[in-house]
Amino acid sequence: MKVVLFCGGLGTRLREHTETIPKPMVTIGQRPILWHLMKYYAHFGHREFILCLGHMGDQIKQYFIDYREWISNDFQLSGTNGKIDLFQHDIADWKIIFAETGRNASIGQRLRAVRHYLGDDARFLANYSDGLSDLPLGDYLDRFERQNKIASFACVRPNHSFHRVAVGADYLVREMRPAQQSDIWINGGFFAFKREVFDYLHEGEDLVEEPFQRLIAEQQLLAYPHEGFWACMDTFKDKKAFDDRYIRDDMPWQLWRSQA
Repeated sequence: MKVVLFCGGLGTRLREHTETIPKPMVTIGQRPILWHLMKYYAHFGHREFILCLGHMGDQIKQYFIDYREWISNDFQLSGTNGKIDLFQHDIADWKIIFAETGRNASIGQRLRAVRHYLGDDARFLANYSDGLSDLPLGDYLDRFERQNKIASFACVRPNHSFHRVAVGADYLVREMRPAQQSDIWINGGFFAFKREVFDYLHEGEDLVEEPFQRLIAEQQLLAYPHEGFWACMDTFKDKKAFDDRYIRDDMPWQLWRSQA
C-alpha cells in the first residue's frame, strides 16, 4: 500500500527547532523522525511514499536528493579515490512522491491534494509524521481487512505528564491519576483508509473533524487500541525524550532491528 505522510505543518510547539527546519526533519540521533517513520513502514513492505509538503518543504526534498546512505549503514572505503561499497541499503527500493500541498493547508486539504497520486489503489495508509510506535502493522491491517470498514486509526495512551481529574458536584477532587493510567485513549496518527474516505472528506475540511463524524454516524470508523510504545514529537521535552532513548539504544519503534 502507498503511504501518505503529512509533512507540511508549522510545528509551532517545537519552535526551538522548527524555526529553521520543518518538523519532520527534527532528528533522532543521525536521522530525522521522518526517516524513522518511513523505515518503519518499509519494514512491513510498504515502500511507496507520498510526502505532503508545505512549510520548508524544499528542505525535505533536498535531504533525499542529497541522501547520504553511508551515515546509517556499514560500508567499506577503498583506495585514494574514496570508493564506498555499502554492505546494506536504506532507501534503494523506496519510491517517494514529493507533493506541494500548501503552506497553510489542513490535513484534510493535503490529503485531497494528493488523491490523484493514489491512482486506482483501493486502500492506502496515512500518518501525521510526528510520532513513532511499535504498532504491529500486520495485525492492525489484518483487522482492518476483516472488519471491512472505510477508515481505521490506532488509538494510544497519552504519554505526556497530564493528569486525569475527577471532580464531584461539590467541586472536591474525587480522583487524580496520570492520564496514562486512566481509561483515556487518543488518536495516535496511524491511519488506514479505503479510497471511499474521499466521499466523506469535503473541500476545505480537516481530516478528523467533520469527515470522521460522518464515518462514525455510518459505523465506518474503526479504532485499534495499542498498549505498546507510542510517542510523538510535539515539544522540546518530547525531542529530549527521543534523544535520551537514542543514547540508551532503547528505540522500540525500530522493529527492523529487533526483528532482524
